[in-house]
Amino acid sequence: MKINYTFANGETSEVEVTEEIGNVILDSRREESNLDRKERYHCYSMDAAEFEGAEYADKDTPEVLLEQMLDNQHIAELLEELPEIQRRRLLLYTEGKSMREIARMEGVDHKAVKKSIEAAKKYFFKNF
Repeated sequence: MKINYTFANGETSEVEVTEEIGNVILDSRREESNLDRKERYHCYSMDAAEFEGAEYADKDTPEVLLEQMLDNQHIAELLEELPEIQRRRLLLYTEGKSMREIARMEGVDHKAVKKSIEAAKKYFFKNF
């Protein structure tokens, strides 16, 4: 059996091989051609994300963004309902200031700041 090989530079060569080896080479070429054809038109559906895995999914879906926006609005409303001192101290605390730093800034005892922040947290946990 004769098998044709085409090199990358376009040159063609014909080789004499046994029937068994020729059939293996032809089957291999056929499988490769079928696979190329199959993969050429393969597209990933975004609907398949739950089946394909998280790497294809977008975590910022419209529903998630809407929920985050509503949560942010609710947090802003709760902050407005807090007394001014608790709101100021809680915001400073969330910015990374320690209770002692806040107490030094305001010229009060750190226990008063702690009590104020704990009351604000309790209010948030109760109403959120």
